[in-house]
Amino acid sequence: MGLAMDAVAVSISCGIALKKPRIGQALRISGSFGIFQAIMPVLGWLAGLSFRKLIERYDHWTAFCLLAFIGCRMIYESVHLAEKKLDPSKPGVLFVLSVATSIDALAVGLSFALLKTGITGPVLIIGAVTFVLSFVAVLSGRRIGLLFEKKVEIAGGLILIGIGAKILLDHLGVW
Repeated sequence: MGLAMDAVAVSISCGIALKKPRIGQALRISGSFGIFQAIMPVLGWLAGLSFRKLIERYDHWTAFCLLAFIGCRMIYESVHLAEKKLDPSKPGVLFVLSVATSIDALAVGLSFALLKTGITGPVLIIGAVTFVLSFVAVLSGRRIGLLFEKKVEIAGGLILIGIGAKILLDHLGVW
């Protein structure tokens, strides 16, 4: 569940941005988050120790920049654009969000390799939990958005920036 929390928070923001997400959009978003949360530990597990040092130096910066960019774009569009809004269910945006929220899962996969832990069971659980929680979060974001309208879109963008900042500060040892 801990790995899924970034994806859940972003899923709420996605539901807010979509205003009235269709089930298909919620499935696409939660499916992407679940798949990436499952794939990244496998990649980390396969990479082992040699890749760990490379990723640890930049993973937090990558996640921060991606989430900050999407968050700033959400805020800008909520204030300046009346018609055209960021659609987080579009493949490009969804890919960026999925990668940004699953980078920590890569490190988990590395730790599984260090502990000589099997990967299949944990990956299935991580992916399934992320999928279910993210699906509920997208649909919950819609309800939150209906209550607070435009202010929630700004809050959603700020949440994405905050998650990126938290990841950055955690890895820098400030938080």
